[in-house]
Amino acid sequence: MLAVVSLALGWILLPFYGTILWSAIIALLFRPWFRWLLPRMKGSRTWAALATLLLVLLMVVLPLALLTAALGREAALLYARLVSGELNPAQYFRGVFVALPDWAASLLDRLGLFNFDVVLKRMSEALAQGSEFIATQALGIGQITFDFVASLFITLYLAFFLIRDGAGLVRSAKRALPLAPSQQQELLDKFSTVIRATVKGNLLVAAIQGALGGLSFWFLGVGGALLGGVLMAFLSLLPAIGAGLVWAPVALYFLLSGAVWKGVALIAWGVLVIGLIDNLLRPFLVGKDTRMPDYVVMITTLGGMSVFGLNGFVIGPVIAAMFIAVWHMHGEKLPAD
Repeated sequence: MLAVVSLALGWILLPFYGTILWSAIIALLFRPWFRWLLPRMKGSRTWAALATLLLVLLMVVLPLALLTAALGREAALLYARLVSGELNPAQYFRGVFVALPDWAASLLDRLGLFNFDVVLKRMSEALAQGSEFIATQALGIGQITFDFVASLFITLYLAFFLIRDGAGLVRSAKRALPLAPSQQQELLDKFSTVIRATVKGNLLVAAIQGALGGLSFWFLGVGGALLGGVLMAFLSLLPAIGAGLVWAPVALYFLLSGAVWKGVALIAWGVLVIGLIDNLLRPFLVGKDTRMPDYVVMITTLGGMSVFGLNGFVIGPVIAAMFIAVWHMHGEKLPAD
């Protein structure tokens, strides 16, 4: 009966798993602030939780809203330049084709891609399909905005109660678990540590890589530097290769279009600075605290994102950590050889 009702509740809450996940993450990350504010609010858990939620709004929600507004303005400006003809991708690509070395031209010729007009036609067809898709999706932008605002409200609403009553919920869960107190504490500590390390570590690495990438685009005169920086920040959640998916094509374009020093500078910056941030900070911030090997963190992050989408960068390592912890406890109960 316990299994049936638990599965039934999980099935009902499945559409809101992302909202519940981020509510729990907010409560866990800002719990120290709540404990610090509690005595200063004369022991009122409600007022301390409200003050903590205000910090969440000021430190997380407001900066994201400002960044989204700036990103929207830059995207609109980029679109206006495309419509007016000031920005002409076809002209840029033609210059790249003309500047191709002989070995690259022969390779593209064997692949049937050296004819620029044919390639441009294929690109135009792809862009037309993409524009049609965007146009159809734009009709539902009001619904998308409403869904996002509703999800944000539910997330903060749940986070308030998890911040205020989280300690009691954890005590109830520990009483119900059929495990020894030491095993309960080990699982709870592992879960909390992995959540904190994964979220704080990955988001910090993403923010640093995005800022460094956007700064390099701005310095080299690449249009849409903010948009490129945000893309690098999102893609840097993919370990090792993420940010390179943005800066590497731009560097290749510089090399093929004759701006060799810009291409070399961007490659050097991407490999030695942006890549070094990923190789040094991510294992230190994520792998060190979770006490999992770097390759386990990387493969579970990629696997989690392939299964759960963006939320997978948290869920994947958490499942791996729970797997390791449970099998470790099981191994300790087995008789020694």
